[in-house]
Amino acid sequence: MATPNPLPGPTPELDAALLKRYEELQEKLRARRSTEPIADVDRAFYFAADRHSHQRRKSGEPYMAHPLEVAHLLADMQLDWVCVATGLLHDTVEDTSATVEEIKALFGQEVARCVDGVTKLGRVGYRSSEDRQAESFRKLLLAMTQDIRVVLVKLADRLHNMRTLEHLKPERQRHIALETREIYAPIALRLGMGKIRSELEDLAFSYLEPEAYQEVTRYLESRREANEGFLEEISEALEKKMRENEIPARIQGRLKRPYSVYRKLQRQRIGLDEVYDLLALRVITDSKKNCYAALGVIHDEWRPIPDRIKDFVAMPRPNLYQSLHTSVITDQGQRFEVQIRTEEMHQMAEEGICAHWKYKEQRTGPDAEDRRIAWLRQLVEWQQDLNDSTDFLSSLKIDLYPEEVYVFTPKGRLIVLPRGSTPIDFAYAIHTEVGATCVGAKVDGRIVPLRYQLSNGEMLEIMTQKGREPSADWLGFVKSSRARHKIKASLNARRRERAEEIGQKILEREARRHKTSLARLDTEDLLAAAHDYGCSQMSDLYAALGYGRLTPRQILSKIERRTHPEIEVEPEPTEETHEPNRAAPQAPLIVRDVDDVIIYRARCCNPISGEPIVGYVTRGKGVAVHSKQCPNVRNLMYEAERRIEVEWAAMADARFQTRLSVYVDDRPNIINELTGILSKESVNIVKIDSRAAAAPDGPTVINLTVELTDVAQLDRITRRISQLPYVREVSRSGRI
Repeated sequence: MATPNPLPGPTPELDAALLKRYEELQEKLRARRSTEPIADVDRAFYFAADRHSHQRRKSGEPYMAHPLEVAHLLADMQLDWVCVATGLLHDTVEDTSATVEEIKALFGQEVARCVDGVTKLGRVGYRSSEDRQAESFRKLLLAMTQDIRVVLVKLADRLHNMRTLEHLKPERQRHIALETREIYAPIALRLGMGKIRSELEDLAFSYLEPEAYQEVTRYLESRREANEGFLEEISEALEKKMRENEIPARIQGRLKRPYSVYRKLQRQRIGLDEVYDLLALRVITDSKKNCYAALGVIHDEWRPIPDRIKDFVAMPRPNLYQSLHTSVITDQGQRFEVQIRTEEMHQMAEEGICAHWKYKEQRTGPDAEDRRIAWLRQLVEWQQDLNDSTDFLSSLKIDLYPEEVYVFTPKGRLIVLPRGSTPIDFAYAIHTEVGATCVGAKVDGRIVPLRYQLSNGEMLEIMTQKGREPSADWLGFVKSSRARHKIKASLNARRRERAEEIGQKILEREARRHKTSLARLDTEDLLAAAHDYGCSQMSDLYAALGYGRLTPRQILSKIERRTHPEIEVEPEPTEETHEPNRAAPQAPLIVRDVDDVIIYRARCCNPISGEPIVGYVTRGKGVAVHSKQCPNVRNLMYEAERRIEVEWAAMADARFQTRLSVYVDDRPNIINELTGILSKESVNIVKIDSRAAAAPDGPTVINLTVELTDVAQLDRITRRISQLPYVREVSRSGRI
């Protein structure tokens, strides 16, 4: 039975099912460690139950059911009482009257630090939900570097929330699922927690692509019986071969996960009936030596598929994952993958950093040299100077990107970079100065372009030249966040300096037109005008003038009104094409808190109503509005001073031209079926053309320029076209 309330005050009335579930948690803790301080966990349970006593989840169940299930997940990971207690308390500061100071007084510094680390920031004080989300993630990352248990609790919290996501509204489901797929699943992967990462990805997939998820799972279920029979047959044959060769091993068979199958379909643009490696075996043996011996036995029995052999034993991944991977094919043409590892490697692959935990030594984290934590500290260091929320979130997603390339310095030092990295990324990974002064590179002794994409195992030598500076063109092809951040910082510094020079000159020129000079203007008046426009010092004011965000007439008018309020200053003349705070009728956009500005949709992406957008001040042209998904945005936005908040205005009759490219298998009446779908949606077709397949088995491309009302209509059309059996892919092209 659960112990009585160990805290002062009345015992909260608890649901019988909650008490029973808590008793099960106690049993887990007792069975695992006789020295576990159960009394501290008891106090955490009753404290949380009291604070959450009047709260309910969207499902209708008591709110306390959620932190209790999070605590169970943490106990199943074999984590210590601090983690389990934090799991029980993790929402008390965020959602109840409890404070971090109160948690610290009752449960100690470690628990308070972990609870504070997983607590999101409040809603007050942030311009947008994106800013709040970015700062909450930044806070989480910093807390992780101090105590990795913070993120373990956060992952357990997110996993249980994903398991119970069906009770939320669809838009909220998609938001949480997208965040899970882009942030939390990659974090789990980086920490080597394969089981949690897999479940998070599959759950997110089911909400983000429900139709694709149903299609993939139906296909997998339809073949489950046959596949399991094949795995059983192959496992028996492999076990026999291992015994014959005196290699101790146990064999596990598994089917590919739905999200893993879906990614392959997207990456290779193939159909489900073209996926041949749905099956995988794991060979778990006792030593590295026997891992390689087992690989030899497998290749003797079945033909290996070229270029599908990977050695992560000799060269572990950054998350310390180790395994030998090979894909083979039977005499009947059946393909399957085999992963070979030791018991220790298997535990690390499944549980990751949890398997590495040493609680008996009373540490708050793994060894300092643990590369998983080294990566995390490096990530925080690279991103500490990113003040913009969009930059921070997009950069974080790049850093969490799971695929890497392994290359070497001339002295044999291993450098791990994102897939698709270039010599510039390599140079910045060596040292900032090496990257900034890079003028050329040699790969395995031959000179290559700076755009060259690196491959595994290559050896690089960087050529530098003193006095050289990074080029803005590099932003178009570098992949690593470190390189991107350093290049942006250098470009920003140079452009800022140039903008200040230009701003000071144009203000001086305008002052002379008014029969005065900067030297004769009162410094206090100038600073006051600067403050009115959000500039804290004169250098900021000059930069704003140089970037074109302010005009010298605006500044001098402010000063004139301050010194001579009785005089009415003539407004600055504008072109007839300017419309105050409004773009052309086909682009209903407004700039927040700014008047008299031209605003237009960027031609490279042509965003449509309802799509997330961002504005960029262009010299002499006004504000260009891009979709946040536009590939050009990343290269434009390194000048944070030129970014500006924009939003869609409500205009019922607004229509937006966009272009769709439909990749199809050639067959009769395709055009009729496509136009039929568009007609039912009352979509006007502006232009239609097609391009024949480039290869005998390649797709025909049909390009449709259409007028749409908003992004919701675009999603509906894309989904309906994608459901046609002969359609391989539907993509949107921004430029018309």
